[in-house]
Amino acid sequence: MSQRRLYLDRGLGESRGVVTLDGRPERLIIRRDGDDPKLALGARSVARVASLEPALATAFLDLGGGVEAILPFKSDARPVRGQTIEIEIRSEPRRGKLAIARALGEGQGNPRLLGQPRDLADELRAYARDVEVIEGAAARDMADEAEAEALEVVHPIPGGGDLAIEPTRALTAIDIDLGERKGQDAKRVTRQANLAALGLAARLLRLKGIGGIVIVDLVGRGHDGNALMAAARAAFGADNPGVAIGPVGRFGTMELSLPRRVTPLAEVLCREDGHLSDRTLAQRLIRRIEAEAAANGGARLEARVAPGVEQAARPLAALLAARIGARFSVVADPAAARERLEVQVR
Repeated sequence: MSQRRLYLDRGLGESRGVVTLDGRPERLIIRRDGDDPKLALGARSVARVASLEPALATAFLDLGGGVEAILPFKSDARPVRGQTIEIEIRSEPRRGKLAIARALGEGQGNPRLLGQPRDLADELRAYARDVEVIEGAAARDMADEAEAEALEVVHPIPGGGDLAIEPTRALTAIDIDLGERKGQDAKRVTRQANLAALGLAARLLRLKGIGGIVIVDLVGRGHDGNALMAAARAAFGADNPGVAIGPVGRFGTMELSLPRRVTPLAEVLCREDGHLSDRTLAQRLIRRIEAEAAANGGARLEARVAPGVEQAARPLAALLAARIGARFSVVADPAAARERLEVQVR
């Protein structure tokens, strides 16, 4: 029977929640200081209809403070420009895409958030009730592991072989490869690999926060379509409602449609070019300084990092100094590689 555990790393400027499935990261939720709570999944607000696109059956909403979202509508429930509506966010924003809301009813007053979002610990408990939320060093290690796995492209399949997950603008492609997976019965080997890969893909897509159209390129030929469909339904059951699974096609691919709910982790952690953002590197730097400070008593520490990382780390460094004292320095060094985060004892 599958078992889920919950971990919460409360860091400076950032908290990270992890849900594991049988010991492996299944979901990673990152909440950073500065995030707008009006755009978080499940957030409820009063919004004003700013404009309408009748051809797209879409209304553009003003949530206040320059924050926008879109509201799809049916022809018999078309809103009116200037109308106030109470809404709930059902899909967080993605790069180049606004958050998607659903209407709850008439709204009153100016655009605003209706209540604060629930605590991250409570959000984690929604995935595994009556399970203790683990904090401290174990939670930090698990969050680091989840973050690293979420950013990988190629992942090993239990028993041998691997799968690659590569998102594009239109869809996400998953390629299954046998690699060194061994066995005398080729058909049995490929069947086992495909079944194992579907379970792995479901966990990884949840971890990466990926939804939309997914194309799985199965390995081998002469697939057992019924067995693969049953395996896919079981693997992606946790993503319902909203999952649609197509039969294995003539070219050996399976198509899925998964609900988009959260901002993909790659967009939270990385720039558009795929490299880690200055903010992500700054968060990692502060965690590293914090760990070195704990390991080296009252020693003075120094980190020389790229200027962009140093700038992003300033408010975090101020928070850390308030906790452990000003016994460390973060120096901007134009010659430093962006992703090199060394902390030295002085």
